[in-house]
Amino acid sequence: MSEEPETLPELNKNPRHIAIIMDGNGRWAQQRHMPRAMGHQAGVKAVRAIVEYCAEANIEVLSLFAFSSENWRRPESEVSMLMNLFLSTLQSEVNKLHRNNIRLRFIGERKAFSEKLQAKIAEGEIQTRDNSGLTLVIAANYGGRWDMSEAFKKIAAKIQSGEINDHEIDETLIGQHLSTADLPEPDLFIRTGGEQRVSNFLLWQLAYTELYFTPTLWPDFNRQSLEEAIGSFRTRQRRFGHTGEQILTKAVTL
Repeated sequence: MSEEPETLPELNKNPRHIAIIMDGNGRWAQQRHMPRAMGHQAGVKAVRAIVEYCAEANIEVLSLFAFSSENWRRPESEVSMLMNLFLSTLQSEVNKLHRNNIRLRFIGERKAFSEKLQAKIAEGEIQTRDNSGLTLVIAANYGGRWDMSEAFKKIAAKIQSGEINDHEIDETLIGQHLSTADLPEPDLFIRTGGEQRVSNFLLWQLAYTELYFTPTLWPDFNRQSLEEAIGSFRTRQRRFGHTGEQILTKAVTL
């Protein structure tokens, strides 16, 4: 008797969850002999276009790496500019997101941000938390290793309190303590700007994600660019440990 089709991975459609490293704002500005700040402002416009596309295409989750825990190493003037841009963008965009039924989520260590920015982040999450459309996840002062470390601390505390036993620790339990515990894992990871690495973004969650790298700098990444990335995703055979023949057999039986 053949294996039940339900045990095999689903055939590719649109990804449920897209995760993006938005790289290339500074180089975009430098190529145009502009200050780096102009590149980051142009990057915000690209974010708007991609968020709109994902909402229209019924993508469930869009995760954007806005500011990594390593980005504090940049020049102080650039970090200050990024924080101001972050705050002003929140102030101008949250109401629009809410009107379009988009839920806003932030992941990362917030304590390093100013109290004003922390308050604005919390306000945005509260205002949009009951929306049922696209979930927009902003990773700010985030690192994948930080995420896993925090999960392990929570698990260790529960072991110490007797809430769980150490033999209960498995992949599922760890996943339940990550910052994205209530979200599907990314199906498609995109990095713009030509670099081909994941740079400490969603390290645990990207284990079975399809990776897509493009030389397009983030301010130039538009709806067509995203359609091309999704088109590449649809051509891939996601086996999750099964054989290619098993996947093809499922396709015939559907």
